[in-house]
Amino acid sequence: MSTKRHSWLQDIAWRLEAAAYVVLLFIVRRIPLETASALGGRIATALGPLTGSHKVVLRNLQLAFPEMSEAERAKLARDQWDNLGRSTFELPWMDELQPRRGRVELINGERLEQIRKSGKPVVFISGHFANWEVMPCAIVDAGVVCQMTYRAANNPYVDKLIRDARARYGVRLFAPKGSDGSRELLEAMKRGESVALMNDQKFNGGVAAPFMGQPAHTAAAPTRLALRFGADLQPMTVERLPNARFRVTVHEPIVLRNTGSRTADLEYGVAQVNAFIETQVRARPKEWFWVHKRWANAAYEALSKSGK
Repeated sequence: MSTKRHSWLQDIAWRLEAAAYVVLLFIVRRIPLETASALGGRIATALGPLTGSHKVVLRNLQLAFPEMSEAERAKLARDQWDNLGRSTFELPWMDELQPRRGRVELINGERLEQIRKSGKPVVFISGHFANWEVMPCAIVDAGVVCQMTYRAANNPYVDKLIRDARARYGVRLFAPKGSDGSRELLEAMKRGESVALMNDQKFNGGVAAPFMGQPAHTAAAPTRLALRFGADLQPMTVERLPNARFRVTVHEPIVLRNTGSRTADLEYGVAQVNAFIETQVRARPKEWFWVHKRWANAAYEALSKSGK
């Protein structure tokens, strides 16, 4: 009985939250995109440091940039809140953030054209850079058939709103069930469809590889899929430009090894992925998603014991 009551109350809460989300989308969509972006940045910069997540940001920055002064890290923390807030308020405008609309500069776009014409699937990877939602928009805008993986929202009604909004301009999102190497990804690639994954967050049970001076457990699914299907591991990045504009770069594929030693080849591939992500983070640290415990608990415990 209590379970049913809890389920009923939870459903009401979810519906109210979804209604509030719809109202927010409605309001933000009626503000010019540049204004909405700037407003989101100001709100997040004001409120972000007041949340518990701000402590995670600062600890992550300590681990990643021990050579920085406290003042430098504090500024970087504020800057990353600005980027996160801007990205949030840009979400209702994602249909405008496709290369064809003129707000996104595409570097090495001919590579996407090659992928489209080849008919062979690739494994796109990226990290949570700038407004990372721009990357799937660029892939779809180029005509590449691709399944975009994402973490489903806890609220199923909000999650449906997100998926429906993306579907209206061609971005098909799905949250893979299970863990590394889900069945959905395998089936998509068997059909000749490319897949896109974010490969920069902690994955318990993943492969440990260096990242920003610390060992970081990373999902091996992208490397595993690329090796299994003989597909390119294709990295892309998003960079924020002034006035809610962006630059998407299609990088050269990450070269993998296929020696026949599954463990060694996966470890090598994950290490290459982490090295690529690290290079991008160091180039534009304020545009990465620092609100996430990227490293093992031992790294944070050591930081606390050091008193830093």
